[in-house]
Amino acid sequence: MTENCPFEAAWNAQPYPSLMIDAQDKIARANASAEVYLGLSERQMVGRDLTSFTGEGALVISMLGQVRAYGVSYSQHDIELSWADHKPRLANIQVAPIDGSLVLLQLQPRSIAEKMDRSLSSRSAARSVTGMAAMLAHEIKNPLAGISGAAQLLAMNLSDDDQELTSLIREEAERIGKLLGRVEQFGDLRPVSRDPVNVHDVLNRAKLSAQSGFAAKVRFVEDYDPSLPPTPGDADQLMQVALNLIKNAAEAVPKIGGMITLRTAYRAGVMLSLPGGGRESLPLEISVIDNGSGVPPDIKTDLFEPFVSTKAAGSGLGLALVSKIVDQHGGVVECESEPGWTAFRLLLPVWKEPR
Repeated sequence: MTENCPFEAAWNAQPYPSLMIDAQDKIARANASAEVYLGLSERQMVGRDLTSFTGEGALVISMLGQVRAYGVSYSQHDIELSWADHKPRLANIQVAPIDGSLVLLQLQPRSIAEKMDRSLSSRSAARSVTGMAAMLAHEIKNPLAGISGAAQLLAMNLSDDDQELTSLIREEAERIGKLLGRVEQFGDLRPVSRDPVNVHDVLNRAKLSAQSGFAAKVRFVEDYDPSLPPTPGDADQLMQVALNLIKNAAEAVPKIGGMITLRTAYRAGVMLSLPGGGRESLPLEISVIDNGSGVPPDIKTDLFEPFVSTKAAGSGLGLALVSKIVDQHGGVVECESEPGWTAFRLLLPVWKEPR
C-alpha cells in the first residue's frame, strides 16, 4: 500500500490499530489508529524491524511465522503486548496474509477489566452466589414449602372469592422455588464430564425444542460446517447453553420477521491465553445470531454477570449460567451487538482421544 493508494481513506478509517509487515518483518505501513495506540507516527515506524518495538521473543513474531508458513489467518485472545517503552497492554491480535509478501497485523485493545470479565467472570459469578445459593436452599426453600402447604390447606375451607388469593400464594411460592433452583445451579462446581460431543446434534436438539414452544413463529437459518470435529464436554449442559441463547434470541426478535441464524465454523489459529503462560486452542465457533433490537449499551460489559437482564421481568441468571458452563468446558462466550443484529459466539476446544 502506497501513499497514493485509492484505499488510503479506508485504511486510516479502520477503528483498530493495524500494521502491514513486510517479508523481513519490517513495518511497511501503520494506520491512524495504530499511531494513536502505539504513540508513534507512521514515519517513525516504517522501515524499522517489528522486533525493535516488541522484542525478539514476542508471541506476535511467532504468529507472523505461522501465517507465512501456512498461509492462513491466525488470531489469539488476551495477549499481553509490550511495545517500545510503553507498559504492557492486553489486546486480541489477528494476523492475516495479504497480496504479495505483506502480512496484516491488527490489534484489538482490551483492558484488564475486560480480560477479567471474559476469562474469569463465570468463575467469580459461581463463587459469588455459591454461598448465597446454599443459604437460600436452607433458609428459604423449607419455609416456602410450608407457606405453599398452608395455603393449600386454607383453600379447603375458603369461599370461592378467597380461593383466588390462596392460588396466588401457591403460584408465587412455586415461582420463587424455581428461581431458587436456578440460583442453586451455580453452586455445582463439580468437574464437567468429558465425552466427545457433536455440536450440530446439540444445536438441532435445542432448535427442535425451541420450535415446539417459545420460538414457534421464528424463522431459523442453519449455516453449518459439516466437517466440524466434536468438542469435549457434557452434551446436556451444552444443550442448556444453546437453549438459553436461542431463548434469549427468540425473545429479542420482532414478532413479524423474526429470524435466528445458527452457524458453526472452524477457525484455525484461535487461541486463548491461560494463567501461567499456557495457551488453549479454541477453533470451534458456534454462533447464535438474531435480528432483534440489540443489547443496551449500558449493560454490555456486565451482560454475563448474575442478575443482569435486558428484560423487565428477567431473573438475569440465564447468561451468567451460560458463561459458567462454557468456562467449565474450557471455552469462551462473547457477544457483539448493535441495533437490529446480535451475535453470541461460543469458542470451544476440539476433542482429543485420551492417551
